[in-house]
Amino acid sequence: MERNAYSAGAVKFSFWFIEFKKAVSLLATGMSMKDLKAKNAAENLFAASSADRAKMVMNTVAKRIESLDPSFVPLFMASDVTGQKLLCLTACMCTDTLFFDFAYEIIRGKLILGIQEYGESDVRAFWANKQVQSEKVASLTEVTLKRLASTYKQYLSEAGVTDNAAGTKKILKPIPSMEIEKWLRGNGLQPVLAALTGE
Repeated sequence: MERNAYSAGAVKFSFWFIEFKKAVSLLATGMSMKDLKAKNAAENLFAASSADRAKMVMNTVAKRIESLDPSFVPLFMASDVTGQKLLCLTACMCTDTLFFDFAYEIIRGKLILGIQEYGESDVRAFWANKQVQSEKVASLTEVTLKRLASTYKQYLSEAGVTDNAAGTKKILKPIPSMEIEKWLRGNGLQPVLAALTGE
């Protein structure tokens, strides 16, 4: 699993599961990513609010899809919605190392200890730790850190890994299908599995 430089770009992003699913479904029919981008430019596939927004959503979804081995497309199409959301979350982790670390250190850390929830104190501790480790994170404002945390919490709740409660959030440990677990292990993504299941 490749580690990219930390980025705060996710403050502009969403989980975009519906958009991800639509794009993967079109790729499964034989379209190329180039075709998909052209179709989006012509038709605003995701009903974005502006041409610039449509392009940003498409580029982000494309980057997430392309971060995974193409063999995930038939797996995604054969999976139930729960599994599809886990694969979408995996793509988010593969394109955002800071988010991966957020899930790995907070969710996995809690599950290893047998704790089924996390709260704001855990998020603050995560940021404090990252600010010591990374000049990039240390340079981010409090407002940016709060927005990033909000985005990351949204990813986890929309994927079904946590609930959407205000404040302390309950961790709903996912149980990937045997096919998804095998695919993750076979594609060097065991760290993602560990982040989500605490293994």
